[in-house]
Order: sequence, then structure tokens, then C-alpha cells
Amino acid sequence: MSSSAALRSQTADFPLTSGEVIQLGRQVLAMETRALGGLLGRLDDRYAATVRLLVGLQGSLIVTGMGKAGQIAQKLAATFASTGTRAHFVHPAEAYHGDLGRVAAGDVVLLLSQSGETEEVVQLLPTLRRMQTTLVAITGSCRNTLGRQADITLELGQLSEACSLGLAPSTSTTAMLALGDALALVVSRIQGFQAEDFAQFHPGGALGRQLSHVEDHMRTLEECRTAPATATIRQVLAACTKPGRRTGAIMLTGDAGELAGLFTDSDLVRLLENRQETALDRPVCDVMVPSPTTVTLGDKMSVAIEILAERKISELPVIDVEGRPAGLIDVTDVLGLLPEPLTPRAADQDPPVVRIFPSNL
Repeated sequence: MSSSAALRSQTADFPLTSGEVIQLGRQVLAMETRALGGLLGRLDDRYAATVRLLVGLQGSLIVTGMGKAGQIAQKLAATFASTGTRAHFVHPAEAYHGDLGRVAAGDVVLLLSQSGETEEVVQLLPTLRRMQTTLVAITGSCRNTLGRQADITLELGQLSEACSLGLAPSTSTTAMLALGDALALVVSRIQGFQAEDFAQFHPGGALGRQLSHVEDHMRTLEECRTAPATATIRQVLAACTKPGRRTGAIMLTGDAGELAGLFTDSDLVRLLENRQETALDRPVCDVMVPSPTTVTLGDKMSVAIEILAERKISELPVIDVEGRPAGLIDVTDVLGLLPEPLTPRAADQDPPVVRIFPSNL
């Protein structure tokens, strides 16, 4: 059965029309949107005091919560940590059985509970107070147990959950997440968190790699093929052998060691296709690509990615401040960072042909 036929079959047996289903979804989104709108008017001096507290924090931020609120707490701990605030999630039940050893005097503990009566969270309060931590609560009301005992209480207000039974945490957890983000991102901004800091904390992600530097991803000079521009093509090809997967370009140097040009596999193929075998005994500088586009040690990887994408080139030399070759960015090493049109469109398709520079032949 085709997917369209299966969809029609499911629709025929379904008790609600598509319009009714869409309307139910809109009701959920509307309730959560209203909850977020209500938070705008609740940001007051207590919110500002919490921001000041976190900006000046010398210890760690400990974030805790139980159940769905605990899952939001884990996300917030990750957000704080990735944007410049040292933060850790501690499960409240595990904390009561030994994980309080992760908490130290001077830490700030951010506790999440809409009801403010969650047993696993409330039972920690006396111990956390004795440990000389500062307690910040995100909860429904300052009048519940958690709200009364916290040093700072950020109220979410009385929220109706979007669940049809009014029970499953949904609206409340959305509000917790948004308010936590409003803390983390404002603290990060005030602390002057920069793209370089983000890259330091995200070295493995695509965004982090774009914010890193070209020397972090280039093939080093020892891995690249280099030759003097005065050598013949035949001499260059014979001398430039490297173990492992080689790049498709040879970097050619001038008398002072500066990068003078590139000779690519495409250039060699073009010579052979045009039956210009005699050119193999000419100096490679006669057929090389002179003064190729380069990046310099210390440049952001995003600069290299932009050049590869805009110029549709396969190899990008990296030079030092004196113009000498230092390495090479090969497009096959950074496919995941390139815009979609330059990457393979499907696993069973070949990557698009990417030319280096037009030959002067």
C-alpha cells in the first residue's frame, strides 16, 4: 500500500476530521502562548536580583527538579553551562542519597516545582540552607512551601495545563523553560559571552566548528603536497607523493617560500584530455593557477566555509602572515559545514563536481 493510500485509510477510520485535530493543536499552543505572555508582566526586581546573583556567582549553579520539571532543569543546566555559567543538574532524589556532595557553600541552587510541594525537592531545603547555598525557586506561588523558603522566588502564577485532563505538565514546563532561558541568556549577555567562547564549549558541533579557526581543521603542511613553482610538471608529480588520502591540489612555492600558485588534479586531467602531454616537461608555473584565494592562520573557519561555498572550490590554501603555505582546507573534510547545494543530495548520488579555478590553458 502506498503512503498516500495508507494515509487515506487512516483518515477514513479516524474519529475526528483534520480540521478538528488542527483546532485541538491550536488550543494547546494558545494556552502555552498565553502562559508565556503572562510571564512578561511577572519579571520584576526578583528577576533582576537573580540575574545579578548569577553574574557575580563564584561557585556553581545547581539546577534541580523532579519529573517533567526535572527534565526542564537538565536542559537549563545545559543552557547555562554552554553560555558561560558553570552549571550542573542534580537529581533531587539522588541528592538526598549522596549527591549533595556535589554542592558546596557559595553555590546557587535553582529549584523547579510548579506546585512548590514536590516532596523530593522540599526535603532538600533544610540541608541546602545549612550548606550556605543561595536558593532560587521557579514555582507557581511565593506562598507554597518552596516559595516561602527560597531566598528568591520567581513566580509563574497559577497555570492551567494544556492537557485535556489538566494534569500532564505542559504549560507549566513551557513557562519554566522560557523563564530559565531568560535568566541564562541575559546573564550570558551581561558577562560578555562571545562567539569565541561559544566555540570553546561546542568544539564538536557544526556551529562550533564554524566559529573555530582554520588551523583547527586544515590538513597540516606535512600532509599536503608542495613543490617549487620552477619544477616541471613531471618532476612535481613524481616528487609529490604522500601516504594516506591525498588532496587534489599541489601548493607551489616561489623563491622565498611564499605560495605562488596551485596545480590541481583537474588541471592535469585537462592537459591529458587536450593531448598536451608535452606540457608535462614545462615548468609547472606555466600552467598553475597563480595567486590563488587563501585564508590566513587565525582566520575563522566560517570565513573558509564562505569562500568554499561562494567560489565553489575544492581546496583552499592556508598561509602564514608571511604568505608561506601552512596547510590546506579540503572540501571533503568540511562537507557537513557547507550550504546544502554544495553537499551530496542523497546517499546514492555523487557529490556535485566542484572545480578549483579555471586553468589558463
